Amino acid sequence: MKKVIFLLAITLIITACKNDSKTDENLNKKLNVVTTTTMITDLVKNIGGDSINVQGLMGAGVDPHLYKASEGDVSKLVNADVIFYNGLHLEGKLVEVFEKMKGADKTPIALADELNKKQLIGSDYFASNYDPHVWFNIDFFQQFVEKVTLVLCEKDPKNTETFRANEKRYLAELEDLKKDVQGVVDALEPEKRILVTAHDAFNYFGKAYNFNVVGLQGLSTATEAGVKDVQKLAAFIIEKNIKAIFIESSVPKRTIEALQKAVNSKGHDVAIGGTLYSDALGNAESREGTYIGMYRYNIKTIVGALNK
Repeated sequence: MKKVIFLLAITLIITACKNDSKTDENLNKKLNVVTTTTMITDLVKNIGGDSINVQGLMGAGVDPHLYKASEGDVSKLVNADVIFYNGLHLEGKLVEVFEKMKGADKTPIALADELNKKQLIGSDYFASNYDPHVWFNIDFFQQFVEKVTLVLCEKDPKNTETFRANEKRYLAELEDLKKDVQGVVDALEPEKRILVTAHDAFNYFGKAYNFNVVGLQGLSTATEAGVKDVQKLAAFIIEKNIKAIFIESSVPKRTIEALQKAVNSKGHDVAIGGTLYSDALGNAESREGTYIGMYRYNIKTIVGALNK
């Protein structure tokens, strides 16, 4: 019943705001852009800079798999000039809201739609049939940058020069990031490249840098790991002589701590190598609060712990 009332409220808000938006048209006003995940928010801010207003729905440590839109979020979405989201059912509980937005002549843009499906990793856990954690492939994230820039230029042509300059700068920074990450990875012997985390958010990272990625909860945090899952992974860790496993900032740490206990109880010493940023960036004021800072932190944490 609550779900029906909520969707009805969305429809009413959309209808009301549809008519009001036209009266606010002003050639000099900034674009209002709404984003979902922190990675996309950071990307859009890099391209738009001070020329646009950006509101991110999700903050540091927020799990997009489980995120539910509030009435305040719906209001932000309805009053946005542009909406960017990841897609591939990463924001599973927002899908119905986005469908409603399309019915109101407002089309949220799923950035993952830009990607070649043949390059994606298949998954039975999502309605899209693909692993949605595509931002861990930096090449894919660069395609996101290009799409965001194109849309912003179309919506706000007077600032095209600014958007294009920011795109060029940011793409160059991402190229530097790729080189730096590869340099750090090269310091880790191939047989040590086994990454055990709370859930399978790092498969695109693993594919790009030749890591065997194993997540305790699978691709979606909506599923809980059971005792058998913990025992099976514990046996794998002992067999492969893995020295470190990792917590994720957006996933409760209790499952990884239970895994560590299970491994240690069998006489094998495995450390918690640190906390990785997977489905969300760090605090906005921190270095890890940016996509590039997050990626640099993650790779140094991973390689540092596995190289001991």
